[in-house]
Amino acid sequence: MRVSLLDDQRSVLFVHAHPDDETISTGALIAECVARGSRVFLLTCSRGERGEVVAGPLTALAGTIELARERELELERATGILGVHSKFWLGEPPARAAGLSPRRYRDSGMVWIRPGLAGPADDAAADALSVAPLAEVAGDIAALIVRLRPALVVSYDDGGGYGHPDHVRAHEAALAASRSTGTPFAEVLETPADGAEWFDLPHRLAVVTDALRAHASQLTVHGTDIVHSGGQREAIVTAAGLRLVPTH
Repeated sequence: MRVSLLDDQRSVLFVHAHPDDETISTGALIAECVARGSRVFLLTCSRGERGEVVAGPLTALAGTIELARERELELERATGILGVHSKFWLGEPPARAAGLSPRRYRDSGMVWIRPGLAGPADDAAADALSVAPLAEVAGDIAALIVRLRPALVVSYDDGGGYGHPDHVRAHEAALAASRSTGTPFAEVLETPADGAEWFDLPHRLAVVTDALRAHASQLTVHGTDIVHSGGQREAIVTAAGLRLVPTH
């Protein structure tokens, strides 16, 4: 009998909006899944082209097309450290619905409504993730689910964690795709809640810290804290909740 949501899962697909989200919010969960013998797949929806850049040697990349390539390389390094089996980009086969030409979903950007809560920017590009038709985004995720047949899909809660419009769209589309394919879906929670399983994983701190250092354009590691490009400081996350959302 399974006693934990992560027990005996042959494979788990994590769906995230931008490079570094996978490590910041679910790095410990990914490492835990790998340690428990699951194959972990990662689907990243955009390259995070609109991300700010930490002051330092990479500062000149801000606002340039080269930032997207740098973030691709950072994701490659971070996922290797975490033990991710395979990673995919939304809009590119096999994460693209049959019959559609490949496309790139762009980072939508965001604005801070108040500390800790983001909202949509008013200048999202026409090809941005948050303004793409939900049916198209969900169809692309569903195509990958059909190819991989994961035992579980994991993504944000319905608020996108902290409100970023791309996180919200990733949640909506991943849940819709899970429902259309009959695949179990779990949302990530930052605090314990009814109906959720809580994972306290301090023993994953070292691997998460190493993976965070790979995202050098976006954050700096200081001891057990990270400082984001915008100056926000927070503790490295090694605990999270997972709550199943009905898909049938």
